[in-house]
Amino acid sequence: MPRQCDICQTARAIIRRPKTGQRICKECFFYVFETEVHHTIVDNRLFSRGDRIGIGASGGKDSTVLAYVMKTLNERYDYGLNLFLLSIDEGISGYRDDSLETVKRNQQQYELPLKIVSYEQLYGWSMDAIVETVGRKNNCTFCGVFRRQALDRGALMLDLDHIVTGHNADDIAETILMNVLRGDIPRLGRCTEISTTGDSYIGRSKPFKYAYEKEIVMYAYLKRLDYFSTECTYSPNAYRGYARQFLKDLEAVRPSAIIDIIHAGEAMKVADSVQLPSLTSCQRCGYISSNAVCKACTLLEGLERGIPKLGISKAARHAEVAATDAPTIRSGKAVEPVHFERLREKALEIRRQRLEGAPLPTAPADSESCCGSSCACTGDACS
Repeated sequence: MPRQCDICQTARAIIRRPKTGQRICKECFFYVFETEVHHTIVDNRLFSRGDRIGIGASGGKDSTVLAYVMKTLNERYDYGLNLFLLSIDEGISGYRDDSLETVKRNQQQYELPLKIVSYEQLYGWSMDAIVETVGRKNNCTFCGVFRRQALDRGALMLDLDHIVTGHNADDIAETILMNVLRGDIPRLGRCTEISTTGDSYIGRSKPFKYAYEKEIVMYAYLKRLDYFSTECTYSPNAYRGYARQFLKDLEAVRPSAIIDIIHAGEAMKVADSVQLPSLTSCQRCGYISSNAVCKACTLLEGLERGIPKLGISKAARHAEVAATDAPTIRSGKAVEPVHFERLREKALEIRRQRLEGAPLPTAPADSESCCGSSCACTGDACS
């Protein structure tokens, strides 16, 4: 005999929630999933009315569901937010080019402005070119560092107040495990925070912090959302993959393991006696950094000088010493990233004009990857 929904007691249950074990019907699942995300947003006061919110859109299940849910909740509860899609083109042939087509379809489906910024546009290097230079080991380091900075650059171009990303409970639990295994105290203290600051100007948050990946997949499937599901070409050897497999093994034995790890991470406190690195601004690009030169600029320099290990783990110190005696070899690929201070000034000017009702800059002729008059791109920061 079919089992009834544990919530409405009328419809037939078709889902067993991994998080709670409840057996519920499709409509009740939609309701509880969206309501939990709403409470996460409201309880943590992630946004304010009138905020310009950029949704990190990759075309994958997490970001596609996030865009759909953010639009739905914004209309249902009258958040008063201005939503944008912000995508990063890493330059991975056969992967990112295909996923961006999904993002462009989402733009039409959800009627949200879209901005696409690329590694090649910002740094002069695509991930394909980087992997060709550094190989398939440590390539995720380059991608992660460049993508984080690229999101902040794109946010400044759009004059955003906040960026939301589709990081879910599984992602956060994996990150906690990775930081514990690596003994990375500074990151361990930050990785459980639901809201952080990127460029010390733009907030960044994770509305799906307590949402299980399985439930996000079920939501996308039952809502028939259009998303891209192919794994990144260069990710199979990533360190995160081992943490992910370990977490899946734990979840099979104890379904609450994911949320338990997150709560354990939240309860961890760094002792006052531990001296954490202080943040400053990169001398080259102006981005926040704990060193005189940020990680992105260090990695770019290594690529340009033919020392790809510069800035990566312990090998960086040996490579840096060797670099002092090595001849300077320039690849000619890199472009000098626009200084963050210049982007901030441009964003503030656009904001001032918008608030005063003054005419805004006109859109580029080909605005497929630009939001036109609402974009604070500098001339050499946006093609």
